[in-house]
Amino acid sequence: MGKAVSDAVLDAALNHIKSNAAALCVCTSEPTSYAEATSTYKLAQLSSFSSASTSWGSPANGDVSGRKIAVPAGSSISITAGSSASHVAVVSASALLYVTTCSTQNLTASGTVTVGTWDIEILDPA
Repeated sequence: MGKAVSDAVLDAALNHIKSNAAALCVCTSEPTSYAEATSTYKLAQLSSFSSASTSWGSPANGDVSGRKIAVPAGSSISITAGSSASHVAVVSASALLYVTTCSTQNLTASGTVTVGTWDIEILDPA
């Protein structure tokens, strides 16, 4: 028996992230909760990251399969703690919405970091 999901279902998930995003956090490790993304592992946080204040894309066909949405870049994000960054998280006002890896780099407190544009892609079921 095959597996399938409607593009509308995947788009709803992507639009949920887009509509509820409040901040982008650069982290030392993979956060599994809102508290870890915004406190425990946080090195830098861009707090004005909502779809009202940034240019999120619209759901489109994925590069591999499924659907994707373009996440806007964040520039000159103030670094509050120095360490090695390995993950980026999108959070709402109270929940962890999405986590991905980034190129590992050492960040210095009181500096700034830029996170380029990237895609969230949800694949079709295999």
